[in-house]
Amino acid sequence: MAYENIHFIDSTKKVWNYSFFTEEDITRFQNGEMENAYEKFGSHFINVLDTDGFYFAVWAPNATAVSVIGEFNEWKKESHPLFVRLDHSGIWEGYIPRLPQGTLYKYQITGFEGIETEKADPFANYAELRPGTASVTWQLDNEWKDAAWMKNRKKYNSLNAPWSVYEVHLGSWMRPDKNNEEWYNTYDQLSERLVPYVKNMGFTHVEFMPVMEHPFDGSWGYQGTGFFAATSRYGLPQDFMRLIDNLHQNGIGVILDWVPSHFPYDAHGLFMFDGTHTYEYSDMRKGFHPDWNSYIFNYKRGEVRSFLISSAHFWLNKYHADGIRVDAVNSIIRLDFSRKEGEWERNEYGGNENIEAIDFLKSLNTILYRDFPDIQTIAEEASDWPGITLQVDKGGFGFGMKWMMGWMHDTFRYFKKLPEHRPLHQDDITFSLMYFYDEKFMLPISHDEIVHGKSPMIYKMPGNEWEKFASLRVLYTYMYMHPGAKLLFMGNEFGQTSEWNYKSELDWELLQHAAHHNLQECVRSLNFLYKEMPALYQNQFEHTGFEWIDTDSRDKGILMFKRKGKLRKDDLLVILNMTVHPQRGWTKQVTGKTAWKEIFNSDSKSFWGSGDYMNEIIKCTPVDKKAKLYEIKFDIPALGAIVFR
Repeated sequence: MAYENIHFIDSTKKVWNYSFFTEEDITRFQNGEMENAYEKFGSHFINVLDTDGFYFAVWAPNATAVSVIGEFNEWKKESHPLFVRLDHSGIWEGYIPRLPQGTLYKYQITGFEGIETEKADPFANYAELRPGTASVTWQLDNEWKDAAWMKNRKKYNSLNAPWSVYEVHLGSWMRPDKNNEEWYNTYDQLSERLVPYVKNMGFTHVEFMPVMEHPFDGSWGYQGTGFFAATSRYGLPQDFMRLIDNLHQNGIGVILDWVPSHFPYDAHGLFMFDGTHTYEYSDMRKGFHPDWNSYIFNYKRGEVRSFLISSAHFWLNKYHADGIRVDAVNSIIRLDFSRKEGEWERNEYGGNENIEAIDFLKSLNTILYRDFPDIQTIAEEASDWPGITLQVDKGGFGFGMKWMMGWMHDTFRYFKKLPEHRPLHQDDITFSLMYFYDEKFMLPISHDEIVHGKSPMIYKMPGNEWEKFASLRVLYTYMYMHPGAKLLFMGNEFGQTSEWNYKSELDWELLQHAAHHNLQECVRSLNFLYKEMPALYQNQFEHTGFEWIDTDSRDKGILMFKRKGKLRKDDLLVILNMTVHPQRGWTKQVTGKTAWKEIFNSDSKSFWGSGDYMNEIIKCTPVDKKAKLYEIKFDIPALGAIVFR
């Protein structure tokens, strides 16, 4: 790498000139087209004239002076000034020799109207453990061992592969001491504990709630200040890399929550970075989030777009992530999000679309899929805004998948009803298939659904203890048999009995009770069934992958449908009984083969069911052999789900 025009300040205060940036870099950065800004900005270890040190570059367009301060110079702004480029890019840069890795630093910025601030490095790769707020000089060298996964991951990350995602908050999945909220498992300890658990449970992917550095634990990571730094709460950047590496070596993909929608007002963060609204909109009708008391990125500004696109690119490149889940997309694309009339301004065409934000998301997906064609981007978008997963060249946003929030709300509303009332509300459970093929959907049961008084999953179910667990088993079976990818938040797999608490850990002691242990086994069996049955994933986003068989038995609370693969022999028949009334000798005419086998029954004793309605033999009688029409006869358990092949 050439180092022309970097300002090298040696011990005699002599200045040598070098630079990281080319004219093309500056143009791409300003135009919002720079996906690798992390290779230029921030602090970088280099050797100049046989002297090791760190080069620094920061964008502060309204600053009149910038310096690097830290323990190494007693936090004195006069000691190590940076020098502004003469191309009006607003980039300040310089090189400090003999500065070691692990040095705490900040930027001292004299900005607009003489406002002085001390800011963490927006591009830092490592941060001081909170409550400290300094950045840390660091190198991201790592010896990866996941070459086999990276070579073949397109097979595991494609849309016609099984996607069973385990959503995890690293700090509260498991702790060394559940009563000590300051004591976490490290990335390495999580690698030892979490990886074998996820593999044994049969999940195909994990999704980590934001690991990007954030000052406040209670934000769960969604109020981030370090868009290029894995949080130091659990260890070093390379420790997090090893966790991802271990997951990959065990055949498990990694999705990272990523938050380009807003950032907090912490003094060391991006807000008013150089004394002005540098990263955020200056008009608070666009620049302030009333719900989250945070600030909205200025998506119109090319440098901000380059910053955000580079952040997503960074995690896919440097950390080998298999995808990102983009948080709060609806708040990004709507000018009137959570605002009353008069609190927002219409766009130039009179609409509520944030045109530059929509363009940013399209550019983001275009660049990410260009450079990483074997990943997926997933939108958390709660409205019916069209084209979220449509290709950009066809007028869409270009996301790979979208969370199906409507399915989640309808499903919860249905299952919260008493079993005897469910037949009257069957449309709640069948409506999702009316619009499922509008997008490529992931079915989410996420962290948001078991906090803030919403109750854990097991207590959303009505009835006595047996009925609660039976209903939850049916709900999970319905989810896994429904077309689309799946996501389940940690603890839901064994019937957590308390709402999620980020200060503690999951209620692992519940697994000593058969009801919880066997529910966990039910979810495990569903995961492996999903992965082993091509009919459940080959056509999961195609009309050809699903067929209703019986929606007319609503008075009995019975639903039947087929999941269909590329080969007819792979077809599955799914029967759901949403009531407490079992059905003996139920008959149904189906097309296909002369022999059917029960491959899953949620009423199995191994899942804490009754075990009284297992179909070891399914009677099959020809009705029309030429048309391959047969009548099958079987038993259906109360609050039960069965799958035939």
